[in-house]
Amino acid sequence: MSKIWLIIKREYLTRVRSRTFILSTFLFPIIMIGFIAAATYFSVKSVETQRIAVKDKSGLFKNQLKNSPAVSFTFLDDVNKSNYRSKGFEGVLIIPNPEEVPRDTSIVLISEKQLGMATDDAIRKEINSAMENKMLLEHGIDSKVLDSIRSHSENSAFSFQALQVKGSEVKKSNSGTASIIGFASGLLIYITLFIYGAAVMRGVMEEKMNRIAEVMVSSVKPFQLMMGKIVGIAGVGLTQFLMWIILILTITTTLTAFIPSDVMHQVQQANQNMPGAAGPVSTMGNQQNYKAMAEVLNSVGQNNWFLLIFCFLFYFVGGYLFYASLFAAVGSVVNEDPQEAQSLMLPITMPIVLSFIIMANTISNPSSSMAVWGSIIPFSSPIVMMARLPFGVPGTVPYWQLGLSLVSLVVGFLLTTWLSGKIYRTGILLYGKKVSLREVGKWAFRKS
Repeated sequence: MSKIWLIIKREYLTRVRSRTFILSTFLFPIIMIGFIAAATYFSVKSVETQRIAVKDKSGLFKNQLKNSPAVSFTFLDDVNKSNYRSKGFEGVLIIPNPEEVPRDTSIVLISEKQLGMATDDAIRKEINSAMENKMLLEHGIDSKVLDSIRSHSENSAFSFQALQVKGSEVKKSNSGTASIIGFASGLLIYITLFIYGAAVMRGVMEEKMNRIAEVMVSSVKPFQLMMGKIVGIAGVGLTQFLMWIILILTITTTLTAFIPSDVMHQVQQANQNMPGAAGPVSTMGNQQNYKAMAEVLNSVGQNNWFLLIFCFLFYFVGGYLFYASLFAAVGSVVNEDPQEAQSLMLPITMPIVLSFIIMANTISNPSSSMAVWGSIIPFSSPIVMMARLPFGVPGTVPYWQLGLSLVSLVVGFLLTTWLSGKIYRTGILLYGKKVSLREVGKWAFRKS
């Protein structure tokens, strides 16, 4: 055990002190926050109102098409498809007269270039709204009465709530919040398996190519060397992950404190005027937004965060250990040919990719048979189970499924470590020979 600890210490300290680790640890949060800030800035600055000329031959849409941040309408009689550009418009909307041409009632938008989805959606929305108001007026419903009904819709006698009831326990459910938490947790584990699993494989390959493994194997067993490397790199990953969380929280808190309130107000106003918005947000809209935000915060607070954090750390470490042993086995049999490494990695990476696909479907239906079995089988449970847990335990995920998943992952880790150790023991000292998957399988299942 002392020899394994020495290898763990060596792997951990060597990588933590490296320039790559230090730069990636401190630069990643800055780059990520900068990317989010840049995306927000450009999405706000990219708001551009498209000026559309309208030639209404029917006379039915006059003053019915309302301007929005995405598009502004100007009704003209002397505009057509050949002169709208000279009049300073990006497009012309031609509305035919159904009485003159009863078979051609298509409303046509003409422009030299595609104006974008936001513009098309805004125009289509205004046309549909105008047609709806026209039909209501034809049936004797006053538009003022309709506007009054719409403005007071938030005071309706009926509202929708989703509740989880189990015995005497009643709590509100929010599938949207659960989906976001589940997807984020599963995505983090998915990325981790690739990054640090590949780091284990590269570390084994470097030691093999530099003949360092020959020296180390003379004093420790190959299995001890493999376990020390896996656990040491796992410690590096956890350290970096925790530092990312601390740095991101610190940076965001600091930046928020230094941003003036008037700048925050301008950003909020700009966000309200993004393409696709119907217009300035009304008081009713603000009340609905605040109510929705309160419901989201309430649903977040109702989650069993102690269980979620414990399970995340368990599946984070368990999933890494499960796959890291397999990546170490691949690294031990690979020589200098990168194509050889890719072919041997395929059977390991395919289950990880398949787990991500199952996770995407699990968020839509967390109680399906595919989601249940995907969260139990150790090849996919680290990613899939973390997508199910935010939906509720024991509501969506019964205790027996969670317990079976945890035990299966531990058993799976022990099994893959045992098989990988047998491959590692042979492959780490094998040079100059291209190894096939069939030979690797023989090494794993042959009797010692």
